Amino acid sequence: MPVDAPIRVVQWATGAVGRYALRSVLSRPGLELAGVLVYDPDKIGKDAGELVGLPYTGVSCTGDPERVMAIDADCVLHMPLPASFFGPDRTLDLETICALLASGKNVITTTGFVYPKSYGPRVVERIEAACDKGGTTLHGTGINPGFMSDFLPLALTGLADRVDHIYVRESSDFRGHPSRQVVVDLIGFTRTAKDYTAAVRPFRTFQRALFAESVQLVADALDVHLDEVEERDEFEVAGQPFEIAAGLVEEGAVCASRWVFSGLVRGRPFMTVEVIYKADAGKVARWPAPGFAIHIEGVPHMTMSIDEVSHGLAAAAAHAINTIPSVCAAPPGICTILDLPLPTARARVRTR
Repeated sequence: MPVDAPIRVVQWATGAVGRYALRSVLSRPGLELAGVLVYDPDKIGKDAGELVGLPYTGVSCTGDPERVMAIDADCVLHMPLPASFFGPDRTLDLETICALLASGKNVITTTGFVYPKSYGPRVVERIEAACDKGGTTLHGTGINPGFMSDFLPLALTGLADRVDHIYVRESSDFRGHPSRQVVVDLIGFTRTAKDYTAAVRPFRTFQRALFAESVQLVADALDVHLDEVEERDEFEVAGQPFEIAAGLVEEGAVCASRWVFSGLVRGRPFMTVEVIYKADAGKVARWPAPGFAIHIEGVPHMTMSIDEVSHGLAAAAAHAINTIPSVCAAPPGICTILDLPLPTARARVRTR
């Protein structure tokens, strides 16, 4: 590809994260929108610019994956709700990703796959075969996993003479999140405790697989052999009703959850990732306030906190988009954060 040629990008899904990504693709120099795949029938046929309040682009949205497979493009930003939530494994996501790779398009996904090795050799072999066929690269990313629970802790260990334990905490406020599919169907807020307990099983499977990827990636990068990744979770119910963007949280309905994932070595935690979700942090006092924290226990001891990421969805989209040039330039195969140059906001700096 000539140095000055724009990178042709397909936006796959235009949900909460996908819309941020689509807007960025349309506004960034060096990127050219090649196509848009949507799941909402009301969006089919609309111009891509209309979805994000930008001028007419000439690119119409389609609901037909086969049309997208046939598009001449360099990269696909794959950002649907993870199909693994709706089934017992990663088969649906994996089949789509492998088909895109085999069609000659690099894939950057926010559905996981930050470390496909954690799913075992069969998954790795399928992905690598698709990459070989298409001459393409797969990269999984996001804000967490993809940055906070793997990239940042690994970067901090570069200052350590000895690492005894790595602890990462994410606490997120979903008060303004607009998607009922995410807030209600996926996370389970607004459900009764009984309904939540029954519905959370597929989400638990998804969460464990997702965060086990980060834990395994960090362990392998530090040459640590894990015996297992342990998961436990709990939830909180609302003491009074309150409204959030995704709907009404009734008194007694689930309004927060806490997840803990621990990579164990001989029964002792090597790395612990704590994930807290709150329907409205102002209404839920239990557990820490929104933000991110990283603790490295060892020599020296290190603590890092990020008190606020004002637009977490935008950050997840931006982290994916900032990797596009390096993913497109990478050799065929799986590329994790360990394989790519540092993604930065190059060419997106405002100096006045």
